[in-house]
Amino acid sequence: MAKTTAAAGSSGGSGDIQAQWARVRGRLRDEFGEAAFRSWLKSMTLAEVIEGRVRIGVPTRFLRDWVAAHYADRIRALWNAENGAISAIDIFVSGTGAPTTEVAAPAIIAKDKEKDKDTPATAEPGEEKEIGAALDPRFTFENFVVGKPNELAHAAARRVAESSVGPGRSVPFNPLFLYGGVGLGKTHLMHAIAWHIRTHDPSRKLIYLSAEKFMYQFIRALRFKDTMAFKEQFRSVDVLMIDDVQFISGKDSTQEEFFHTFNALVDQNRQVIISADKSPSDLEGMEERMRSRLGWGLVADIHPTTYELRLGILQAKAEQQRMQIPVKVLEFLAHKITSNVRELEGALNRIVAHAQLVGRAITIESAQEVLHDLLRANDRRVTIDEIQKRVAEHYNIRLADMHSARRARAVARPRQVAMWLCKQLTPRSLPEIGRKFGGRDHTTVMHAVRKIDELRSTDRTLAEDIELLKRMLET
Repeated sequence: MAKTTAAAGSSGGSGDIQAQWARVRGRLRDEFGEAAFRSWLKSMTLAEVIEGRVRIGVPTRFLRDWVAAHYADRIRALWNAENGAISAIDIFVSGTGAPTTEVAAPAIIAKDKEKDKDTPATAEPGEEKEIGAALDPRFTFENFVVGKPNELAHAAARRVAESSVGPGRSVPFNPLFLYGGVGLGKTHLMHAIAWHIRTHDPSRKLIYLSAEKFMYQFIRALRFKDTMAFKEQFRSVDVLMIDDVQFISGKDSTQEEFFHTFNALVDQNRQVIISADKSPSDLEGMEERMRSRLGWGLVADIHPTTYELRLGILQAKAEQQRMQIPVKVLEFLAHKITSNVRELEGALNRIVAHAQLVGRAITIESAQEVLHDLLRANDRRVTIDEIQKRVAEHYNIRLADMHSARRARAVARPRQVAMWLCKQLTPRSLPEIGRKFGGRDHTTVMHAVRKIDELRSTDRTLAEDIELLKRMLET
């Protein structure tokens, strides 16, 4: 039974304190929304209020760290508004008693399972406190809008997350390799997996970080002659998550260490999750053995968004932030902003901010005015069909030859040029480009891109043709 001793200098007894706590919780729900409240705040319990300090219990260390870092200041302000004698808030893991309030923003790091579960999550001055990256609270499975372009990646991420917790833990795919263009949801899914594991099984040792930070940690270990500690740190985790692995392409020493870390974890049946902007076979500057290992498990492509998915994302974001946006405006944005989800959400934020600051209603006309630069850039984006048509006209071949199985050089070379231009001028993935060229495999497109890259440096006529075609298509 929680103690509800009235704070010194305050009026009222335990009934008043419970009423104040109920009002504070209600304000938190109103301010942060139902989804955030349910995820992070609902499990809070009032332990006691004594001598101006409110002690609030949560069930796990992870929740303690997150609530203390992101909500403690606001909880204290709300309590102070209810009761002027309240001066401090202590967040602690229920049942252990030792509170902590000074907690850094949570990073997903390897944690010592033998430490007392309520040890404060702070570090001594000069100590390297974090090896992982902080997670974005918006990037959960609940906030991920699923559509045809990302359904495989989402389903695979869900399976891995759910299989990594509970008594029946398993490793369904090792590694899980997510790839796709910028702003299509790779990092969102990575964060969602980490949130799911941390929320449902905080005892799991998990590291999430970018490949760039992995390299930084490795270089730091070399500099301080501490490579054994580095190896132990990364090879003793239950789940290792590396974002943007293409960053270590060409970095031979880092690749070597990552290769051995990867093998050690897979051999121990530990889960490895990786993301990149290209498939393993397309990662230039990556050793062949590394590309082979990365393709061992499940490789899931996140395709460019469709109109339906973009509209769904906009509707979900407007609902989450309680924005009143006319449906016609959302449809207009979904049609016009086709590059990636990040740009799409940025466009929505811009028109909402403009409406709030200027006091104008949100209409298609106002959206066009606010987003004129973005809309102009999107209007200039080239399509695969347009590229095929221009290249066919330039080389005086039939448009149907772009899709045919003919291998004559007079047809095959222009087709390769068109594939190269599609890779350079559109956000489409290699598999999608291949499908637009008569259902060809993505490896055919990859070969075409490499071949044209080689020829451009030796064949001046071809290089001039490509430059001319690019100028025609981009203007």
